[in-house]
Amino acid sequence: MIEWAVSDDLVAYPDAMRAMEQRARLIRAGRAREFVWLLEHPPLYSAGTSAKPQDLIDPNRFAVFETGRGGQYTYHGPGQRIAYVMLDLKARGGDVRALIENLERWIIATLATFNVKGQSRPGRIGIWVARPTLGATREDKIAAIGLRVTQGVTTHGISLNVEPDLDHYRGIVPCGIRDYGVTSLADLGLPVTMADADVALRMSFERIFGAVQVGVAPDLTA
Repeated sequence: MIEWAVSDDLVAYPDAMRAMEQRARLIRAGRAREFVWLLEHPPLYSAGTSAKPQDLIDPNRFAVFETGRGGQYTYHGPGQRIAYVMLDLKARGGDVRALIENLERWIIATLATFNVKGQSRPGRIGIWVARPTLGATREDKIAAIGLRVTQGVTTHGISLNVEPDLDHYRGIVPCGIRDYGVTSLADLGLPVTMADADVALRMSFERIFGAVQVGVAPDLTA
């Protein structure tokens, strides 16, 4: 059974990375269960393995962290639900593409709880929402996906915009995609709390990945 935990306070990015890597090592060694960890970060930018220097528009706005996940630049901050996913990929068939598709299904099902139609798009990682505007339709990104697989265990995961400050995205080209915007549940006019989002995330996750057992978030003081 997968363990599921939520951190109520903002978690510093380096602390989260250390805790996540430690848990992944224990999973690889067969000493811990698979783990999904929900949290929020202080405002920051993270650079994936494909990040391009020109996509960091304002390098002095927030701290910038290099990370081993796939993808390019993204923003994390308060009001955005992060779900770090530490799964044993070898025990799940070893298909990274299938896992990513299941993560997409997870986000789409979560959004559907709030009557939001999320969609995946070929060549554009993440989940998108179509928005009519001035007689046309534009697509804005509402959730991001970025994974790393090390010796068969995943780290990193997804981010869902519940109510972040969308102006903070102006310091980067999110995921290297210039011709599209970003949105959130609040930006769509939905008064969804983080607790509401967490309930929806868990229910959708269990339908796709199986039952979870509520556990304890990592002790970051150890």
